[in-house]
Amino acid sequence: MTLPAKRRTPARTVLLDRSLEEFPVFRLSDTTDEPALSYLTEEGGRWRVLAAPGDRLPGTFDQDVYVELMHRFQEAAEPADGAITFTLHAFLRSMGRQADGRTYEQLRGALTRLERTTLQSERSYFDAAGERLTESTFTLLTSVAIERRRSRERDQLVLFPGAPSAEPGEARVVISPVVRQNVAARHVIPLAVGRYLALASPVARRLYRLIELARASDILTWRVSLDRLREQLPLTQRYPSHLQRVLQPAHDLLREAGVIREAVIRQQQRDWFVDYMLAGRRAEPG
Repeated sequence: MTLPAKRRTPARTVLLDRSLEEFPVFRLSDTTDEPALSYLTEEGGRWRVLAAPGDRLPGTFDQDVYVELMHRFQEAAEPADGAITFTLHAFLRSMGRQADGRTYEQLRGALTRLERTTLQSERSYFDAAGERLTESTFTLLTSVAIERRRSRERDQLVLFPGAPSAEPGEARVVISPVVRQNVAARHVIPLAVGRYLALASPVARRLYRLIELARASDILTWRVSLDRLREQLPLTQRYPSHLQRVLQPAHDLLREAGVIREAVIRQQQRDWFVDYMLAGRRAEPG
């Protein structure tokens, strides 16, 4: 069960690095044990996501954590050093998640994973400040520090010997300078936080991000090959019939949320395509 997402007065939109949105970063499953993702751009560049030794690739929960981190970075007026602080409890509640021992551990794991997962660009990631495709290696977070208890509370522990040792505490993380410079250059896409959280499917949430990327190019209809979409999401299914079964529920959610007017999957000769008819921007649900 999820909780209402708005426990404070957040910014209505979050600005996401437009260059990053094209690429697969988060698996749409938290169970896969593949150590890497690879994606070839239409211009011949290569993008790779490499899991840290002993860990898995970022997944569905990590995708939501990334969006909330960028949301808080914006709310903090985009600090020059990229550092933001928060309590794990408030962070989970803002994500619409139940705050308990299991989700605290999930959040700690996600933050660590975003610090340790390597992103590699071989003439694929666009640096807006330098106006060029880069050869670079970076992580989404350059630093993560989590205190299980805030310092002012630790001094009181001796008075409460029965208190649990895994109390959530505070986190301080630093957003990658690679991502920050694209945000500072306003090479971004806006995402409505309330609408994103209202989408109950990780596939729908990722599709929403890709649709906003297409909308940033001022198009009303986005045509994408089914194979390309599978790679961008990414999905493990390969056959068109299997992909359609995965995409249809997400399309229904996006249509009901007013993100798209329609989505049509069709075959032309031997190739399959998806045509998205984008809806006009609407006010974010309150």
